[in-house]
Amino acid sequence: MAAPFKSLVDDYSRYLKAFQLFLERSSEHQCMQDFIRGILPDILASIGDGKGTLNVMGIGSGAGEMDLEMLAQLHMKHPGIRVDNEVVEPSSEMLHKYKVLVSKTSDLDYINFTWHKMTASEFEEHWKEENIMKRMDFIHMVQMLYYVKDPEATVSFYRSLLNKNGKLVIILVSGESGWGRLWRTYRNQLCNTEISQCVTTGDIKSFLEAKGIPYKNYELPSQMDITECFTEGNEQGELLLDFLTEVIHFSKTAPPDLKAGVLDLLRHPDCSKEVDGKIIFNNNLGVLVVDP
Repeated sequence: MAAPFKSLVDDYSRYLKAFQLFLERSSEHQCMQDFIRGILPDILASIGDGKGTLNVMGIGSGAGEMDLEMLAQLHMKHPGIRVDNEVVEPSSEMLHKYKVLVSKTSDLDYINFTWHKMTASEFEEHWKEENIMKRMDFIHMVQMLYYVKDPEATVSFYRSLLNKNGKLVIILVSGESGWGRLWRTYRNQLCNTEISQCVTTGDIKSFLEAKGIPYKNYELPSQMDITECFTEGNEQGELLLDFLTEVIHFSKTAPPDLKAGVLDLLRHPDCSKEVDGKIIFNNNLGVLVVDP
């Protein structure tokens, strides 16, 4: 990353604060829930092949809310089948929240949870070192491919773990979203070279198509109110700008021309629309469903 910038992911407490604000200002969780309840059940219908146990893996599971939503849909589609669930999450705090959520949720006795405090890359190394032969029926990666060095290699490895009827479900920002436009324009100035960070479904689709790997694509409409970003000195606006650019204190550390360019682009019709005096950013997500 260019010299004066520090990546937001290097300051976990500020990242968490910015992420919570992002969730409050966006419809991200709602659009994911709509997908999980409306479309995912049909995707999960074909896995299992009459087995008594389904092997599930969540990569970068966070605090577990979306995991449990998906597991509930899986259970409804395949009642009576046990689930062996591998949870991969590098944050101790998030794993703790996930475990607390599990303890407070009834009717999970059909699931065996195995916890791995690891990054996706560390877990891949662990899997190879232990020479584990287990195959997965359902692997999901929700908003985590930004934090690996090589998203294409990560997708390839986890796809290789699928059973013959298994599904790999990847959720990322859409290449057609405001994020996609922002990253295409300012990737070199904003994106951390140590991790992929500025990756969209467009990048992963290009990789899958080049390799001839079949997939299905779903667009999930989502939006975010970024009005506060345009009020100089507004604390919440600055936090949202940090989240959008993935830079700590972007507003204070960015050169004036870069800051002006980013703010202009965020207001541009390719990224946002104005509704009742508010600037509403295109936060659309994409879902890629990949076969073995």
